Amino acid sequence: MKENTTGNWKTEERAELFLSKILQKAYTECPHAQIFADHLRNEIAIRLRDILDHITFSNPDLIPELEAHGWATEGNSGIYRNESGIFPAFVYKEGTRKVAFKVEFIDDFLKANNLQREVLGQAGSQLRMAEIFNGKGTAFWAVERHGTRSFSIEKQSEEIIEQAQFHQHIFRTRQRLFDDVVEGLEHTEKLVHAAVEALGADWACDLFLRAEREYWMSRNRAGRVQKERQDKLGMGWANQDHHTFDSSRQYFYHTIRILEKLGFECRELFYAGAGAGWGSQILEQPVLQSVIFADIDLAPEELDIDFAHDPNIKPLYPYRRAGLWCAMHGESILEAGLNHLECMYDSRRFNEIFAQLNIEMMQPFSDFPHLYQALTVGEWWSVDPKRIAILEAEGHISKEAAEDFRKNGAIGSHFENLERNNGFKGFNQPGIDDVLRVIDPRKQLLGS
Repeated sequence: MKENTTGNWKTEERAELFLSKILQKAYTECPHAQIFADHLRNEIAIRLRDILDHITFSNPDLIPELEAHGWATEGNSGIYRNESGIFPAFVYKEGTRKVAFKVEFIDDFLKANNLQREVLGQAGSQLRMAEIFNGKGTAFWAVERHGTRSFSIEKQSEEIIEQAQFHQHIFRTRQRLFDDVVEGLEHTEKLVHAAVEALGADWACDLFLRAEREYWMSRNRAGRVQKERQDKLGMGWANQDHHTFDSSRQYFYHTIRILEKLGFECRELFYAGAGAGWGSQILEQPVLQSVIFADIDLAPEELDIDFAHDPNIKPLYPYRRAGLWCAMHGESILEAGLNHLECMYDSRRFNEIFAQLNIEMMQPFSDFPHLYQALTVGEWWSVDPKRIAILEAEGHISKEAAEDFRKNGAIGSHFENLERNNGFKGFNQPGIDDVLRVIDPRKQLLGS
């Protein structure tokens, strides 16, 4: 497990400018790609820069420039990565320069765009590619990845592809509602363990997160609407940034253990402030480059403990935001599903589209040149009266709050519009405190 960092990520202006020049030259050499990028942004607010997978180059003179701007090689592999921010890899390879962008499923992309192209890689395997646009000196390719950092197409056995299909089915259809939460966590962990044994942590993680997004969409209209729009251009959730799980304190250790089995590593701690009473362990899956916010109630005096790996953390009284959300809806990793999914967009264009769709956005809680974050107004879910009765009896909510929750339900899930610039990889810690008062299940009782 990696040690937590302080989370003090920086903007990488020089690296971003270097990348921008290369991308602009590629557009000049391949005008069809520029047209496609403009269409992508206008129709679904996705910027092609945000879904770049890798860029190949054949001129070794570029290597000193790459290194000067933060890219470093992995041994003698010819693969250069910039870990200081969100940037595509560069791959030294003879031939025409290739600019490769991510799609969730390449067959869906080709069908949606009425394209007939040769696809390299077997259906259902971990890596597939297809050349989409070919210009003078530069070609643009679509890439489908499932838990691999490789750039080489390798034949995979039909047996393992069938295993992936089987475990995807298991994750999609797994039991989520249990009378005993510990039993549910143990059941989930067994399913994860079996998938990891069969496929490895990285591929299993890709399948697990896909199933979590599908379950979240079943309970979030804004997510369904935007996914349908992105599917019309064949992108799927290629632009995902991070997933947010809420957990009760007494089950947090077990939840983290499941995520670590899937290859997630603790990256940094996040504290929203004493007023919010909430904190998060940020985890990253290095192969998928996918991030999870794992949220729990947290007190100020607990900031210097490893709360992600302490099996003896007890609930805070009364519950704060995450604890109350879980007490009403269940654990995110079980019946409640994700609190929210965050994807990368041109934030202004996204807001224009959602305004046209009459989907209401909350005020942004990050609004900087390098980072923009805004949630949709939350979905309201009904709450089991038995859960409300327990919360009232234990003093976590007032009689008035209990009656309100019985009649109106409580805030459930959100969708997040997120824009990153200059490769910024971090989050806005000070700004989250204000928004949490608005997404707290007790919103109507807090005067927000």
